[in-house]
Amino acid sequence: MHALGRHVLLELRDCDPRVLNDLDFLKHCLIDTAEQIGATVLGESFNQFSPQGISGVVIISESHLCIHTWPEYGYAAVDVFTCGQTVDPVQAVKPIVEKLGSKDSSFTEIKRGILQDNRVIVS
Repeated sequence: MHALGRHVLLELRDCDPRVLNDLDFLKHCLIDTAEQIGATVLGESFNQFSPQGISGVVIISESHLCIHTWPEYGYAAVDVFTCGQTVDPVQAVKPIVEKLGSKDSSFTEIKRGILQDNRVIVS
């Protein structure tokens, strides 16, 4: 079977609440990680919530990295989705866990766009 993409879902618990509410830090964290794993960064969009929490996405030519934080719980949900064979999303796990200081993390990888054969449908 052939998958069009790989989607890694990170559960990051017991993180440093200060970094989870630091917009510039999180933006650089995801951009730097994308570049570190060999992805091509195309753009980004982040939002700081009041009184706390951040959501953001880094668009890469291979797909995206996104984050949603709850500093009050020391928790972050991070997705790394890549298409094609050139970038391995699992390689993003360690740097993100380390940068956010998670003391209790786990991840799941999901194959996306599983095709039974390699045919391309054009409409």
